[in-house]
Amino acid sequence: MTKDEQLRYSRHMIMPEVGAEGQSRLNAARVLCIGAGGLGSPAALYLAAAGVGKLGLVDFDDVDLSNLQRQILHGTKDVGRKKLDSARDRLRDANPNVEIETHECKFTSKNALEIVSGYDVVVDGSDNFPTRYLSNDVCVFAKKPNVYGSVFRFDGQTTVFAPHLGGPCYRCLFPEPPPPGSVPNCAQAGVLGVLPGIVGTIQANEAIKLILGVGEPLVGRLLYFDALKMKFREFNLRRDPQCPVCGDSPTITEPIDYEQFCGVATNVPTVSVRELKQKLDAREPVQLVDVREPFEHEIASIDSARLIPLGELPDRLGELDRDRLTIVHCHSGMRSAQAVRLLRDAGFAKAFNLEGGIAKWSDEIDSDVPKY
Repeated sequence: MTKDEQLRYSRHMIMPEVGAEGQSRLNAARVLCIGAGGLGSPAALYLAAAGVGKLGLVDFDDVDLSNLQRQILHGTKDVGRKKLDSARDRLRDANPNVEIETHECKFTSKNALEIVSGYDVVVDGSDNFPTRYLSNDVCVFAKKPNVYGSVFRFDGQTTVFAPHLGGPCYRCLFPEPPPPGSVPNCAQAGVLGVLPGIVGTIQANEAIKLILGVGEPLVGRLLYFDALKMKFREFNLRRDPQCPVCGDSPTITEPIDYEQFCGVATNVPTVSVRELKQKLDAREPVQLVDVREPFEHEIASIDSARLIPLGELPDRLGELDRDRLTIVHCHSGMRSAQAVRLLRDAGFAKAFNLEGGIAKWSDEIDSDVPKY
């Protein structure tokens, strides 16, 4: 360790639980952060500051203005940049001694095992169920600790999934994913900006403890945080002997199709935002249906769209013309895909999903439509 490094990490090294040996472990450690967003931002910043030798980041998104309320890796000047480019600059500024390895791709069944193989600990900061099940499974296969975190409005939770250390995995807690569209994401339900900072910092803390081999990691314990009441609660978790991935007789031994498993694969006919624009400009008789919630419609809307929230759609089919071309949209295309399936089953043979939803409409057609 150089003199500069000794000074940088001096507050660690004077602690008996860390010392020079512990700091050397941190300097040699390799941690992968899945996502450079709300949870990945504080986790990556504190891991870099702590001196983790190699920090990997997986992300393929660009910085959007709506990210800045919580994603502290990025600043106003970074809007429009790749998140990985912005994150790399910020982390190198925080600690130039850390090697930053970026993976500009979607974390999928095809690349996950290869990516994870190069790291000791995985910090899962993803915001969707297919990625959570995927990261869990590959960590079980590779016997790597998976430091899990999630946030929703004012609530957050954290744990460490590590069957090889005696604890359960994500599937032990959630054997099956929720029905598609039943759990809104941050773009739909919102999230208190500071909440990912709290949960992501706890994830960084757990990763550092695992590297140092000190304290009691959250293996077999789930920490739940209520930001409104400012209360933490702890729940004990047990490994399920019947778990298909970490159980006594596993039936899943390699990555599967997680989009299909979580019901995300839409398999419904779609139209692009440009096709919709052409039809509207040509004044074709399009029945445009918005299945988002009223508060979302107030933030942003497409002219001529009729608001029928997804939950109300089954009872309001009589308001729509079954013989007319029907194009359905939501925020990003997930809820509207569910709506199209419902409409097709009800005899709407000309129902189509707007690919990418109103978010893509704002990106490619009308930038005056606010993004959220």
